[in-house]
Amino acid sequence: MPDLLFVMVRWIHIASMATLIGGLLFARLVLAPSLSSVSGESRDALTEKSAALFRPFVLAAILGLILSGTFNLLTTPGHRPFYHMLLGIKLLLALHVFAVAMLIVRPNNKRRVRMMTGTLISGLVILFISAWLRRIF
Repeated sequence: MPDLLFVMVRWIHIASMATLIGGLLFARLVLAPSLSSVSGESRDALTEKSAALFRPFVLAAILGLILSGTFNLLTTPGHRPFYHMLLGIKLLLALHVFAVAMLIVRPNNKRRVRMMTGTLISGLVILFISAWLRRIF
């Protein structure tokens, strides 16, 4: 039974990350460029509707990442200082992604596309650090 719990928590962590970063990746690299061919009012309406529909997924993904990440940290003691240094960098970047993701899905955000770019860069760096942490653990 405990193995199932660890697998479920890991799945929640990965699924939450994929939802958050994958959704931002789609919105920035596919949706935003395709909306450039749509007229002004229609583009704004579609952008606002997309953000409103993505908002619950952002909040659920952030909650899933916080809860599963805390569980993972508390159940795997005995790390070296280098691990904790990388984890600290990862957590700071994660706070950036969480904060900006919540701003991105707010109504009437005129800087949404630019904010998605920076958030995606941070998210991809987090993925790299995660892979590195997994390797050294």
